[in-house]
Amino acid sequence: MHVYVIRHAIAEDAAAGQADSDRELTEDGERKLRRVVKGLKRLDVEFERIVSSPWKRAWETAALLRPICDTAPVATELLTQSPRAELLALIAEKNETTAVVGHEPWLGELVAWLAFGDTRHGEALTLKKGGVVWLEGSAVPGGMSVRALMPPTVLRNVR
Repeated sequence: MHVYVIRHAIAEDAAAGQADSDRELTEDGERKLRRVVKGLKRLDVEFERIVSSPWKRAWETAALLRPICDTAPVATELLTQSPRAELLALIAEKNETTAVVGHEPWLGELVAWLAFGDTRHGEALTLKKGGVVWLEGSAVPGGMSVRALMPPTVLRNVR
């Protein structure tokens, strides 16, 4: 199984009184993520499904990934918190190439849990906005290997 963990693109700063979950992507964030998607496409990356946080900036990021996925994204609140067993079960349920779109620090914890069996090492991973971590293996704690950590600047420049 292949899992691509993707941090949402650049979002607006929170306005006074605005809920964090309501922050939208900036025009620059959308533009840069479209270029990331082109880079992934040039690398022949395609997803069979996208699982996303329902928070606005992640959901908008998931929508921008549609050119490399034939199915509509699926929202889950499990990506708005530290990862737990239910999230791993959701990721593993179809054994498909899956994009997981969400937020830090939870994505770093997810990668650490999948690759090393322990969420405590998530802070060691630097996942920039629009960045991608490619994992391969079984979606169980310690069951996946990190195949690549792809910063957005690298993906935007794939020719």
